[in-house]
Amino acid sequence: MAVTDFPYQAFEEPDQGPSTASQVSLRDRLVPPMPGSAWWGWIGPIAVAVFGAVLRFTRLGTPHSVVFDETYYAKDAWAIAKYGVERQFVDGADKLMLSGNANIFKTCQQVDQCANYVVHPPLGKWLIGLGELIFGLDPFGWRFATAVIGSLSILILARVARRMTRSTLLGCLAGFLLSLEGLHFVLSRTALLDIFVMFWVLAGFACLVVDRDRMRERLADWHESRSEGDEFGPSLGLRPWRLAAGLCLGAAMASKWTAVFFIIGFLLLTIFWDFGARRAVGLRRPYAGAFLRDVPLAAGWVAALPGVVYVVSFTGWFLSAKGYGRNWAEATSGGPLHFVVDSLHSWFTYQWQVLSFHEGLDATHPYQSQPWQWPLLLRPVAFFYESPTNCGASSCSWAVLGTGTPVIWFGGAAALIAMIAWYVSTRDWRAGAVLLAYGAGWLPWFYFAIVNHRTMFLFYALPMVPFMILAIVLACGLMIGRGDARPSRRVVGTVFAGGFVLLALVNFWWLYPILSAQIVPYDEWHARMLFTSWI
Repeated sequence: MAVTDFPYQAFEEPDQGPSTASQVSLRDRLVPPMPGSAWWGWIGPIAVAVFGAVLRFTRLGTPHSVVFDETYYAKDAWAIAKYGVERQFVDGADKLMLSGNANIFKTCQQVDQCANYVVHPPLGKWLIGLGELIFGLDPFGWRFATAVIGSLSILILARVARRMTRSTLLGCLAGFLLSLEGLHFVLSRTALLDIFVMFWVLAGFACLVVDRDRMRERLADWHESRSEGDEFGPSLGLRPWRLAAGLCLGAAMASKWTAVFFIIGFLLLTIFWDFGARRAVGLRRPYAGAFLRDVPLAAGWVAALPGVVYVVSFTGWFLSAKGYGRNWAEATSGGPLHFVVDSLHSWFTYQWQVLSFHEGLDATHPYQSQPWQWPLLLRPVAFFYESPTNCGASSCSWAVLGTGTPVIWFGGAAALIAMIAWYVSTRDWRAGAVLLAYGAGWLPWFYFAIVNHRTMFLFYALPMVPFMILAIVLACGLMIGRGDARPSRRVVGTVFAGGFVLLALVNFWWLYPILSAQIVPYDEWHARMLFTSWI
């Protein structure tokens, strides 16, 4: 598990075909070997993910309350699980759910009168509803899916960090930091949709990183037996890992629209990886070869396929007469072709209404924040707060604060700056990938803030968090250095990296009571407010 191969050097693509001497090492330079035991490569990340899962599932049903926007998603998820579409609910539905009464929906004489207008796609609510079907319509039931997804994301991040760094230790470090990240922790224990967007975006990115390795392995195979006259390079087949990435990104968009920015960014990323790989094997026309043999399939898998997944996620709406704007009577008045045409017309009309809603959402909210405030955690969201009287003090606080772990976020900001410098100086693909992914999750919000004055919150930044942690892990690898670096340099680097991880652990432990709804004296709650804007 030693960090012996980080940072492995990016292959300098030759202007002409590689020499005979370089052919010997071309495969290792294209796809550096994975060091250490494959078993440890799984055991370590799984152990870290189990640690994170224990944190997330402990007291998952606490508070026994409807927290923040759970008031929408817990009920919409229950409706989707029962009817396939969202339904209007009765007044006082939250109290009914908390008392164990699942009969929370209005009864209407006409089938479409109780349709509920919602502005987010259904996949995340399907997953929340699955937990409710298994465990019941209570806080544990509607938070179960988010806790599972949050725990699995720790495993995926650990594995993709291991692949990117060729170090099991650094991979486990990435997973460990994500398990201690406060915003990820809170949203893994709350029935909101953002954790699903984060998970599917991260899974799509991980699939593309695997595809990058597999593609370069095929190019190395081809190079060893190629004919001299081929200037475009080979076709690389159907590339199932890139197909899997498209499915994951489609699932992200079927949870929230904002995933579309990652789809655009990752499409460009995987195409540029193709360019670089074809240059690396010395092709005379690498870009033409990539446009001819890689780009069309990339567009299909990473751009078109997510759109298909998005439409399919509305299957419940298409098959039901109870969905908002469904116009079932008109659609079923003709033949099959009329049904398809009218259904799609109604669906597109509904999507246009949703787009208009998001562009016009500018209502003020006490916990709203701007994207330029997010990296410094200047305005988190109080998901839950009450003042009970059973903590042994004159005044008590019972809170869930949706904030990140400051040590990780502030360290992440510094690491991202380091990634910019590293990429500018070396063009290392890992720094570029992390920066692009982080930017895809952050920069588009500047447009909505400046142009549309849209209402937005800190937890919108959750899909950025895994890439911020990847930046930290890459920076730690740079500090520690390669296995052949000076021992003094490696000792100093290890001390700095280890010290950072220890600070993150202590910081998370300090914030844990206000992240996990523990009842504490008011003074202890107030002492954990880093800024006055946290109150």
